[in-house]
Amino acid sequence: MKKIFLLALTTIITFSCKNAEKKQTTEEKTVEKPQVKLHVLDGGSILVNKLEVFSQDTTYTGQSKQFSDAYYVISHPKGNLMWDAGLPEALITDEPFTEPSGTFTLQRKDSLKNQLKSIGLTVDDFKYFVLSHPHFDHTGHANYLKNATWLVQENEYNFITNDSAKVKDPDTYNSIKELKNVEKINGDHDVFGDGTVVIKYMPGHTIGHQALYIEAGLEKPILLTGDLYHFEENRETKGVPSFNYDVEQTLESMKKFEAFAKEKNAEVIIQHSPKDFKKLQNLLKK
Repeated sequence: MKKIFLLALTTIITFSCKNAEKKQTTEEKTVEKPQVKLHVLDGGSILVNKLEVFSQDTTYTGQSKQFSDAYYVISHPKGNLMWDAGLPEALITDEPFTEPSGTFTLQRKDSLKNQLKSIGLTVDDFKYFVLSHPHFDHTGHANYLKNATWLVQENEYNFITNDSAKVKDPDTYNSIKELKNVEKINGDHDVFGDGTVVIKYMPGHTIGHQALYIEAGLEKPILLTGDLYHFEENRETKGVPSFNYDVEQTLESMKKFEAFAKEKNAEVIIQHSPKDFKKLQNLLKK
C-alpha cells in the first residue's frame, strides 16, 4: 500500500510540474513586445548624373538615376532613436546644387527642426543616434544630435576620427565632431534589449557599415538597408559601387542580409529608392 501511495504521489507531482512548465512556456510565448513607432522623414534628393560610379565596371555608363534620401525616427518606450541624418541643411535652397565632379545634383527641402515638429518632437528628445555609415548624404544634420548617445561600430569610429583621417577627410570628421556621447559597439547590437530595434553589422560599403531591423507593429518587420544596396537593380545583381571600402566584405554582407531578411520575413526598404520611400510611407499610414 505504501508503495502504491508513493507511486501515485510521484505521478501527481510529475504531472503538476509538467503542467507548470507548459503554462510558463505558454505565458512566455504570449508576452507582448513594447509598442514601437516608426517615422520616415525626407532627407533630400540626389540626382545621380553618372550612375557608373555605382558599379565595378561599365554597367551603368551613360545612365542617370533619381535617388531619394531619408532618415528615420524610432520611438520606443525606453527612448527615441534617430537613424541617419539626410543631406546637409546648407542644401536647403531654391536651386539644386551640382557638386564639382558633376556626379551628383543635390537638394534638401526642409530642416530637421521643422520635420521633427511635424511629429511632435525636438532634437533634445533623442536618447540614441545611429548612422548607417558616415557618408555626406547620411550625416547632414548629425551634429544637431550632440545630446544623444551615438551608437557606432568601434572600427568605424576609429577610422574616421584618427589624426590621419582628420587631415585627409576633414569633411567627414567635421560632420560628426560635435557627437561627444559615444557608445562604441562591435557587431550586431540590440538597442533596447527586447529584439524590437536591432543594429545589424554589414561591413563593406564602409568599414563599419550597418543596417537596421525594426519591429514597429506592422504586418512585417522593417529592415533598412543603409547603403548595402542603393537601388533595386543593385539588390538583384549584387552590384557593388566603385567607391566601396571592401568588395568581398560587401558581397558577404549581402548574403548575411538576405538570409536574415528571409529568416525574419522582413520588408526590405532600400533607403535611396524613391519607390521604397513611398512604400514605407504607405505602410506606416495603415
